[in-house]
Amino acid sequence: MNEKFKPYIPADKVTPEMTPTSIIMGLLLAVIFGAANAYLGLRVGMTVSASIPAAVISMAVIRIIMKKDSILESNMVQTVGSAGESLAAGAIFTMPALFIWAKEGVMETPSLITITVIALFGGLLGVFFMVPLRSALIVQEHGVLPYPEGTACAEVLLAGEEGGSSAKSVFLGMGIGAVVKFVVDGLCAIQSVFTIKLEALKTEFSAEVYPALVSVGYICGPRISAYMFAGGILGWFVLIPAIVTFGGDIVMYPADVSVAELYAAGGAAAIWSKYIKYIGAGAVASAGIISLIKTLPLIVRTFVDSIKSIKTAGSASTERTARDMDIRFVLGAILVLILAIWLVPAVPVTLTGAILIVVFGFFFSAVSSRMVGLVGSSNNPVSGMTIATILIATICLKAIGDTGVHGMQGAIAIGSVICIAACMAGDTSQDLKTGYILGATPKKQQIGEIIGTIAAALAIGGVMVLLDSAYGFGSDMLAAPQATMMKMIIEGVMDGNLPWTLIFIGAFISITVEILGIAALPVSIGLYLPLELSSTIMLGGLIRKFADKKFGAQKEESGKGILFCSGLIAGEGIVGVLLAILTVLGATDAMNLSSVIPTGNVPAFILIALIGAAVYKSAMGTKNEK
Repeated sequence: MNEKFKPYIPADKVTPEMTPTSIIMGLLLAVIFGAANAYLGLRVGMTVSASIPAAVISMAVIRIIMKKDSILESNMVQTVGSAGESLAAGAIFTMPALFIWAKEGVMETPSLITITVIALFGGLLGVFFMVPLRSALIVQEHGVLPYPEGTACAEVLLAGEEGGSSAKSVFLGMGIGAVVKFVVDGLCAIQSVFTIKLEALKTEFSAEVYPALVSVGYICGPRISAYMFAGGILGWFVLIPAIVTFGGDIVMYPADVSVAELYAAGGAAAIWSKYIKYIGAGAVASAGIISLIKTLPLIVRTFVDSIKSIKTAGSASTERTARDMDIRFVLGAILVLILAIWLVPAVPVTLTGAILIVVFGFFFSAVSSRMVGLVGSSNNPVSGMTIATILIATICLKAIGDTGVHGMQGAIAIGSVICIAACMAGDTSQDLKTGYILGATPKKQQIGEIIGTIAAALAIGGVMVLLDSAYGFGSDMLAAPQATMMKMIIEGVMDGNLPWTLIFIGAFISITVEILGIAALPVSIGLYLPLELSSTIMLGGLIRKFADKKFGAQKEESGKGILFCSGLIAGEGIVGVLLAILTVLGATDAMNLSSVIPTGNVPAFILIALIGAAVYKSAMGTKNEK
């Protein structure tokens, strides 16, 4: 409890917050960062917080260009703008499964309306669930729950009051990321992966050249990057050689040819596709469940506190900084949303599914808000919560006879709504923490979250359709790892056709790693993803290690290296979406230079070395700038 905390802007001082400038800028950033994070998440299964880049950009525009001294207006921009990233994260972890099923001829391609409505309902539920929790999590536990991204975002905005220049790092990163993405995937002047085949070991080493992957490694840090890389080594330098060596002429399900024929035709990548993906999926599922079990005491305590906080909400003082949305309106809105989820034809959820959403939605939203407060958005185990939800939902639907296509759609829809709600609750709590430190009005921030959610929900459907048309979900370009895994789980429960032996091998690998005292989830993700992703992520982690060694670990996420990497991710993501538009329009063939410019491993290696050098230089400049 911290009743004496005094925010930067006192409660009795009223300054502009929700203005046309802040709303329009926030909406633009919600769509841009939502699209960029959708692209990133579908490629590598991870997203990055948009709050800090949005805060930097808003600060640059409002304070430097418009010459206005309005910190709460900038805070509103990041509040609205960050909603897009969270909603996109929830959507791309689940809904691509519907597109993949459509390609397999199982069902029709989901309509824009279906995607939009599911995203909207999930996003709004997440925001409304967080309203009665604000007092308990943000106010009563200020000093207990640090909310690292929310606190860092407040520090960025406060630094801007003193004339910070962090926006330059973000925009420079955006420019470089955009150029590299255009050269590699637009002009096709440099190949996107360099690969070294190791015939003696029956495997290969590979790394992608994209700056977003280096940035993910830098932001996650050396430890998480190393865990992911270790998972990749286990898959590509232990399991694949073992399968090829011992498999020989044996035909093993799910492949329909012998291991030797499979390796001769497609190399190590074919072995990964047929076997390691299932082992990795089992490891990820097991690690997600382990993370939930480990946090069970925290989950129960949070749930009890959440119920208690509802009783006290609505009786808040009339102080501006303590004013939430009316609790009666919030409860009414939640009721209407639940009924809509059940009754709206575009959402394939039955009454049983709607009840599951009420129970698990509030439960996991409360858990997500607290977990984000402790470990930050990047480490929030939303995937684990979604796996548990989809497993339970699929079992329940099968038990009541809701099987086949309708049951599969229903399970994904339930998982999507809950996953999006949990992500949005986490984002809302981070933003409310930032506002609490700065002295913002909670009610206005909550309305800002709703506005950002609506804009992002309207945009995410088009973005997903566009990316699927251009690259294809489940392909090498857009692996959609979480959604592919959710699809496999549902199929396994509904049809009983999963290669359970491979799944359980992965599960026990995960358990073994956890017994060794190592976080199993990043290792499992590294095992599940292609090595070319985790090796580039490891490069970013190594650069972060050198930077931390020279200057000491950056306790604040507002460091220049973090901002530069956030810009790289945003720039690559934005150009990725633009190239997707050009691909759909059939305009990319005209700019393809691969037949003119000789490509190979050397240019790709040089490019990734230059990207690494740019990130290193940015990180090394942190100390002098601050």
